[in-house]
Amino acid sequence: MKKANLIKGVLLAVILVAVFVGPLLAGNGESAAEGGGFYGTAWALLPPVIAIALALITKEVYSSLFVGIVIGGLLYSAYSFEGTVLHVFQGGIVSVLSDGYNIGILVFLVILGAMVALMNKAGGSAAFGRWAAQHIKSRVGAQLATVALGVLIFIDDYFNCLTVGSVMRPVTDKHKVSRAKLAYLIDATAAPVCIIAPVSSWAAAVASYVEDGNGLSLFIKAIPFNFYAILTIVMMIGMAVMKMEFGPMARFERSAQNDGDLWGGRNPYAGAAGEEEEEKGIVLDLVLPIVVLIISCVVGMIYSGGFFEGASFVEAFSGSDASVGLMLGSVFALAFTILYYCLRKTMTFRQTMDCIPEGFRAMVPAILILTFAWSLKAMTDSLGAKVFVECVVKGSGGAFQAFLPAVVFLIGCFLAFATGTSWGTFGILIPITLSVFPLTDPLGVVCVSACMAGAVCGDHCSPISDTTIMASAGAQCDHVDHVSTQLPYAITAAAVSFVSYLFAGFVPNALIALPVSILLMVGTLFAMKTIHGKKQGA
Repeated sequence: MKKANLIKGVLLAVILVAVFVGPLLAGNGESAAEGGGFYGTAWALLPPVIAIALALITKEVYSSLFVGIVIGGLLYSAYSFEGTVLHVFQGGIVSVLSDGYNIGILVFLVILGAMVALMNKAGGSAAFGRWAAQHIKSRVGAQLATVALGVLIFIDDYFNCLTVGSVMRPVTDKHKVSRAKLAYLIDATAAPVCIIAPVSSWAAAVASYVEDGNGLSLFIKAIPFNFYAILTIVMMIGMAVMKMEFGPMARFERSAQNDGDLWGGRNPYAGAAGEEEEEKGIVLDLVLPIVVLIISCVVGMIYSGGFFEGASFVEAFSGSDASVGLMLGSVFALAFTILYYCLRKTMTFRQTMDCIPEGFRAMVPAILILTFAWSLKAMTDSLGAKVFVECVVKGSGGAFQAFLPAVVFLIGCFLAFATGTSWGTFGILIPITLSVFPLTDPLGVVCVSACMAGAVCGDHCSPISDTTIMASAGAQCDHVDHVSTQLPYAITAAAVSFVSYLFAGFVPNALIALPVSILLMVGTLFAMKTIHGKKQGA
C-alpha cells in the first residue's frame, strides 16, 4: 500500500509540474504551433506517459486519457486557456473524428459489433460452442485453437482482433479460460503475426517507407530477425502446453477455473449484446458469415489498392487502404448475413434490424477509448515527438553500430508505448535507420527489423494502442485488466528479444540468430516454470 501511495504521489507531482511549473519553462510563451515552447523536446512524450501511468494506477481509462489530452493541449498552446480548449477539441477530438481513415475504422467496428450480435441472436455462436465442446476437449486445446486462428487471420490486426474474439469466445468460455487470457491470446496474434506476414496491411505500410520499390523485399529479409513477433508466438504456445501462468494473469485464470468468474469481477460489456438462442442455431450460422467477411475484406482491400484497375495482387495489397477495404468488406458481409438469416428463417427482418443498435452498444467502450487514444496521439504529433526521437537516434547512431539493433529496439518500444501507434513508430524509425545503413548492409536489415519489433512490442504493451483496445473489445474484457495482465508477458518476450538483438548485432546471420533466440525463450519459460513450481511448493 505504501508503494502504491508513493507511485501515486510521484505521478501527482509530475502532473503538477506539467501544469504549474511548465509555464516557467515555456520561455517567451511561444506555442508549439510557432515552432517554439516545448516543440521537439522530451516534453512531447509527457502527455501519453501521464495518461498511461494514470490508467494503470487508477484502473480508469477514460478520465486518464482525457487528462493526458488536456496536458498535451496545455503544452502545445504554451498554457493559453483559449489555445488549450481549441487544440483539445478542434485539433484533437474533432480532428480525429473527421479523419476519413478513422471514421472507416469506426464504421468497421460498429458493423462487426452488429454481426456479432446477429450471430449470437441466431444461435451461431452457441452452436459453434457446442461443436467445439465435442472436438476441443481441454483448456490447452482451446488456447491453441485461438492461437491457430489468430495466425491464420493475418490480413489485418483490427480484423484479426475482432474476428478471433467473436469466434473463440464460446470455446474459451466453455473451458473456463478467463477473458483476460483470451484478450492476451488475441492481442499477441494480431500485430505480431501481421508484422511477419508478407501479405498484410502491415507489410504494405512498412514497404511504403522504403524508397526505390525495395520495401517488400526488405520486409521479407527482415522477417527472421523480427524476434519479438516470433518469440511472442513461441511463448504463447509454450505457456499453453506447459500450463503455466504468472503475474496478475495467474489470479484471473484461477478465478475462472475455480469460481467460474471469467472476468475477474469486472465486465464492462454486461448486457450489451443480445441473448443467445441456443437451440435453433447451427455451426454454419457462424462460420459462413465469418468466411464471407474474410473474403469480402480481402476483396475490399485489393479494390482500394487498384486491383480491378490493372494492378497486380501484390501491388494492390501494398497500395491498399485498410480503412476503406475493411469498411466496404464488412458492409457487404453484413448485408449477406442479414439476407442469409432471413432466408433460413432463423430470424425475422425486424429481429436482424434490432441487432444493429445492440452491436453498436457493444462497441461503445472501444469507440470511446479509440477516440481518446487517437486524440492523445494528435497531441503528441503536434508537439513534435518525431523531431525529438530523430535527434536522439541520429545523435547516437555511429558510435556503437553492433549495439544499435538493441538500442533501436528499445527506442521503438518506448516510442510505441508512449504514442500507442506501431505504424507511426516504424514510420519514424525506419527512414532514420536507412539513412545510417545502406540496404545491402546485413546489419541494416537487422536494425530495420528491430524498428518493427520495437514498434510492435510497445504497441502490444500500450493501453492507448488501438490494437490493444480492439483486443479488449474482441474478448469483451475490461481494458485495464487486459493491459495489466498482458504487460508481464509482453515484457518477458521483450527482454529475451533485447538479448537476441544484442547477439544479432555481432552475428547478423538469421540461420544462427533465430535459433539462438528461440532457445533463449524456451529456456526462459522452463526457468520460470521451475521457479514458479518451487514457490507453490514452498
